[in-house]
Amino acid sequence: MSTLVDEARVAANGAADRLGVQVLELSEVDDQRAAAELLQRVWDADSPDQLVNAGLMRAFSHSGNYVVGAYRGGQLLGAAVGFIGADHLHSHIAGVEPGRQGSGVGYAMKLHQRAWALDRGFTTVCWTYDPLVRRNAYFNLCKLGARATAYLPDFYGPMDVGTNAGGPSDRMYVRWDLTSPSATAAASGECQEVDPAGGIVVLGRDEEGGPAPVAEAGGRRLLVAAPSDVEALRGADPSLAGRWRYALREAVTVAMERGYSVAGVTRDGWYVLEDA
Repeated sequence: MSTLVDEARVAANGAADRLGVQVLELSEVDDQRAAAELLQRVWDADSPDQLVNAGLMRAFSHSGNYVVGAYRGGQLLGAAVGFIGADHLHSHIAGVEPGRQGSGVGYAMKLHQRAWALDRGFTTVCWTYDPLVRRNAYFNLCKLGARATAYLPDFYGPMDVGTNAGGPSDRMYVRWDLTSPSATAAASGECQEVDPAGGIVVLGRDEEGGPAPVAEAGGRRLLVAAPSDVEALRGADPSLAGRWRYALREAVTVAMERGYSVAGVTRDGWYVLEDA
């Protein structure tokens, strides 16, 4: 394990240096407060209390859990909070300053998290994400080499935070096997692309950008579309965003009940499910 920890640390430090990012554990109240306020902006929340506030970060940090901030040029641009679960680290929340997504900050934080977990004897990190947000799906499943293992309908119950307010909080559950070939390759910058060739479309997109069920689950490989930009859609057409929620839920859960598993997601937002 010591060799793997060293390799993970080298990968994390190398990525951070290339991206000009410094990821630091946050132990001071002022730094934790700044991180809580950043996450509030990311989720467009009325208060950090709706997500994770500085007091909770303080308790997590003091008891040995994962609380970090990502800085570039001394400016806080990202934050992540996780806590130790049963034989794994659960990554509860992570976010990057609005307008800075795609700049490598999130990737640097996750590689730091991988090295941190391995150093403490954990080989798995788990978290959830909204399956409608396709950039997050691609980041988690391709950029990091994690696996989506379960679809969790309305996981948190009705939400009252920002543009997520008013709808069910469906989540995809992700397991990141930190010692797997896919995670190791991802740590060196290799995206874990998935091949959609020959897949049967069970949920597509219509001409108006809405969900279009096409076929029932059948065949070796299935394709399920995610909306092009659900975050913008929630502001422009909440009803259509809601239709996407239920359509994607139906397509994925029915397929999983029939024995399919999520193999990954394409860059243009198609979930690929394969018959186990």
